[in-house]
Amino acid sequence: MIKQLAHICVHTEDLKETERFYCEVLGLEKGFIFEKNNELFGYYIKLGNDSFIEVFKGKPGKIGNINHLAIETDDIDQIITTLRSNGFDATDKKLGCDHTWQTWAKDPNGVRIEFHQYTDESFQFKGGVCKVDW
Repeated sequence: MIKQLAHICVHTEDLKETERFYCEVLGLEKGFIFEKNNELFGYYIKLGNDSFIEVFKGKPGKIGNINHLAIETDDIDQIITTLRSNGFDATDKKLGCDHTWQTWAKDPNGVRIEFHQYTDESFQFKGGVCKVDW
């Protein structure tokens, strides 16, 4: 019945900077745009496998409506380098308790993003009991 994540919706007061973050810095592609009164109102960003980030012009809601979104990468070191070289903060790479590499960043609207690089030992593939200490 459930296939996968369809989209995450982000509101922004700066469509251009949000597009720069997702499309120029992270290398994602816009899928299509929304127009309202013949002006750009938003867009879909392709995230892979028919999943998207939906962006609309508007005042962002309270941070916490979405705790974070997780985006899979195949090169976490390059993500960190790319974010930092484009003026965005990224945490140092850390192996999570699920045996998956992660780094954290925020988009221009304060949405927290966890970048994931799976390993052969990642619980997402092996299953088991992931013991947490946080």
